[in-house]
Amino acid sequence: MSNTELPLLEPETVAPCCPPLTERALTAEEAVRTAAMFRALGDPVRLRLFSLVAAHEGGEACVCDISDVGVSQPTVSHHLKKLKEAGLLTSERRGTWVYYRVEPSVPAAMGQMLRHYGA
Repeated sequence: MSNTELPLLEPETVAPCCPPLTERALTAEEAVRTAAMFRALGDPVRLRLFSLVAAHEGGEACVCDISDVGVSQPTVSHHLKKLKEAGLLTSERRGTWVYYRVEPSVPAAMGQMLRHYGA
């Protein structure tokens, strides 16, 4: 695999998964996709791992830098796998380490969907 950095997409080039909740009701497909995303983030360890990756300098984090979340390494790997399956993270193996990034469309999609909610 290449050691080049993954490009980040600009928010305006990303199509959100769903319309704002106040715009129209979700379709069945949108609801399934969105529920999977929120289900993955509904676990405190996963939410913490997601935030560690998102807040990490350079926008990516080596698993070696985010494994100290109070659970064993195999459990960290399990939670990272669930975040990837939900489409929230991407990863790249470099030698013996795996580096994670937040899927570029996720923050824009979450913000778009929740836009004006509760305002």
